[in-house]
Amino acid sequence: MKAVILAGGKGTRAKPFTDYFPKAMIPVDGKPLIAYTIQHLLSFDFISEITIVCDLKGFGGQIKNYFAESKKIKFVQDSSSGTAGDLMHLKIAKNEPFFLWFADNLCALDLRKMLKHYTNKNSLACIATRQFRKEETGFAQVKDGVVSQFIEKPLIKMEDCECTGIYVLSGKILDVIRSKAKKNLNLSYDILQELSKKDLVSSFDIGKTPWVDVESPAVLERKSDSIKNIISQIQK
Repeated sequence: MKAVILAGGKGTRAKPFTDYFPKAMIPVDGKPLIAYTIQHLLSFDFISEITIVCDLKGFGGQIKNYFAESKKIKFVQDSSSGTAGDLMHLKIAKNEPFFLWFADNLCALDLRKMLKHYTNKNSLACIATRQFRKEETGFAQVKDGVVSQFIEKPLIKMEDCECTGIYVLSGKILDVIRSKAKKNLNLSYDILQELSKKDLVSSFDIGKTPWVDVESPAVLERKSDSIKNIISQIQK
């Protein structure tokens, strides 16, 4: 089974770092962010190959140089045509599911359980979601203008599920993407939204498994405890 990592974004939220490096190469405890995701993916014996979609003509060349010696990693030029459009050049059979991972997401997700959930739901796409989020600020319980209790950075249950940027997709979705006339295609809004109306998109709840969107180097400091926890799970 193949896994695909999307690492071709502009990284505007990570500037000025991304004026010199791709966001996927943000250093985390001495290694690039993307290296942990690759390590985690390859720890599952059913993942035979990883394709990284990045701007090989630009900063994405740094990613290719870093993993040049790995025989299990392939590269595809980012087409700058959106999170769905960037998948058009993948070579994956219609009946072959594949994992899709956005490069700025860090999570020690149980891929075996997620793949089983995708299969059991007989869907064309499965999104890893979460209902619980650790808040970064403290809260106060207030009644009639009086604080009765302080709650320090609680774990809250959200009304709607949060998408983590980790997917299992059917190879059939690539044909759906190629059939669209639109040049810039967003995976969620232009492809999965339509499929969800046909009950073809399932959700895999990661529970309280820690997940971090490393949108910028500043996040590394704010969420250092969660990141250390995730890295320790990946390196077990």
